[in-house]
Amino acid sequence: MADKIESNGGPMQIDVKLVRDLAKMLDQTNLTEIEVADGERRIRVAREPAPQAASFVATAPMAAPALASIPAPAATPAPVAAAVAPQADANAVKSPMVGTVYLASEPSAPPFVSVGDTVKAGQTLLIVEAMKVMNPITAPAAGTVKAVFVENGQPVEYDQPLIVVA
Repeated sequence: MADKIESNGGPMQIDVKLVRDLAKMLDQTNLTEIEVADGERRIRVAREPAPQAASFVATAPMAAPALASIPAPAATPAPVAAAVAPQADANAVKSPMVGTVYLASEPSAPPFVSVGDTVKAGQTLLIVEAMKVMNPITAPAAGTVKAVFVENGQPVEYDQPLIVVA
């Protein structure tokens, strides 16, 4: 079903169901925009990204509860956390693409790595799914997992720090 919507260049046929489906897809995947092209016709649906929580350094194993349920330590001043983050990011493995991160090979499996684990160069740390393709993210060098910045099933952006191996 197509509705006529007037634009500056004259009438344009828009498939309202397609636009609604694309908007629903944005909600389901937590993406901020999606664009579809069919010949010369292009439809782009975008939304403002949700405000991000302040960055933090994860020191707990992957089975830790969600960020919202972690109580903030009362005695730790904020400048200390800010001083640790840049140092941790220097060795951070970053996402090579936009997608969804998975910390294990399947939902019932244990995570590939946890904080404190020793890893070898080339060892799988996690998976980033993009367009139904599972992309293993491997350790660039041998070391110890110092922090994990993402949760299982979380959407990630290009160049977003995922895990620190030092």
